[in-house]
Amino acid sequence: MPARSTTRLAFLAVQVLVVGAFAATWVTKAKALSREFRALQQNGSEYTRLPVTRNEPLEVSSLYNRPDFISDEELADVLRQIQPRFPVKEMKPNFVEHALRTWGVHAEFRDPEVRSGAELAKFLTDTASFVTSWGPGVGPLLQERTGGIAIRWGSEKGGSVHHDHWLASLTEAGATLDTPVFGPSRHSSTLGDVLHESLRDFRLDEKETEWTAMAFGMWLPPENHWIGADGRRYSFDLIARRLMRGQKELGVCSGTHRVFSLMVLVRLDDEFPNILTDEVRAEVYGYLQEVKEAIMASQFEDGHWPSNWPDGADAVTTPVDDPLFKQVIATGHHLEWLAIAPKDLHPPEEQIRKAFRWVIDTTRSQTPEEILERYTFFSHVGAAAARWRQTHPAVFWKEWEAKH
Repeated sequence: MPARSTTRLAFLAVQVLVVGAFAATWVTKAKALSREFRALQQNGSEYTRLPVTRNEPLEVSSLYNRPDFISDEELADVLRQIQPRFPVKEMKPNFVEHALRTWGVHAEFRDPEVRSGAELAKFLTDTASFVTSWGPGVGPLLQERTGGIAIRWGSEKGGSVHHDHWLASLTEAGATLDTPVFGPSRHSSTLGDVLHESLRDFRLDEKETEWTAMAFGMWLPPENHWIGADGRRYSFDLIARRLMRGQKELGVCSGTHRVFSLMVLVRLDDEFPNILTDEVRAEVYGYLQEVKEAIMASQFEDGHWPSNWPDGADAVTTPVDDPLFKQVIATGHHLEWLAIAPKDLHPPEEQIRKAFRWVIDTTRSQTPEEILERYTFFSHVGAAAARWRQTHPAVFWKEWEAKH
């Protein structure tokens, strides 16, 4: 081939790469600009701050203490596996959020390689801490808006993976509403400003509302509704129906997160009877009874639940080729919501016992590298295990370390 033709082909190849890189950058920037434009449209709109009467979040506690399901030694083994041993460089917000919701903001560890609750919370709430981990080349996790602080979420590098997961995780971790939040240039914000920005920004057609339901539910009661930036009246009834819409398996983590969120709303309605109307509460309870029937029929002989658990008995007779982590997701998440559910929503106790046997043995068998790779999923195993002993992971671990 003549040298000139070879040079021309090389030049064209470089041009294709340049154009491709430009297109990818443009798409990323366009998404960010779209979000920013929507936020600008909302500022100064009809949204007014709903008075939040508490500084500490509500808590939905476990209903059971079952050492026959999981012993102290087994709980200690599981919690040892899911200690947040995260490298300082490029800590993943999603991992940190899961660790916080499990261990809480006050968690402390003897091992200096394990991140304390205070360290984890600072990473999420202080832009300087985030930049120390990720460097200045990655966009900030905290995004300043005229009316509050938004969280960068999605598949972008260094972002929180799920909508409102940052807010729900810090809320479950016990962070107070006056917790300082330091944006890139604004140092006077609090967790309350993030909550109100989320209330302002809420849309019923959001892809994910699982964590919105939990975050709002733990702050807003006894209020059961608010007015969004679009002037629309939103309520926990609307969120509950949004969660129940669509095929069960297609929700986040094989549809198990929406089950937990719906159970949280029912428990909150027990405490604040106007959170859900009687009609919607009945719908939610019926949905949860369907989930109970599905997991009764879809559990495998070894005790695990598959990702297609909503298929009931068909999930066992025509099994899908689930990787291990998907089995951990389904089993750990189901055990977690069952810990806060009344007994009439439980499968037979022997099924719960078998599920624990499988998930404990599976978690114990993982190497540190395997746990770190799938930390978010195994963290739910630890949370479920502690709930079924009516204890908090940080409290139990501190006492265990003192005795051992």
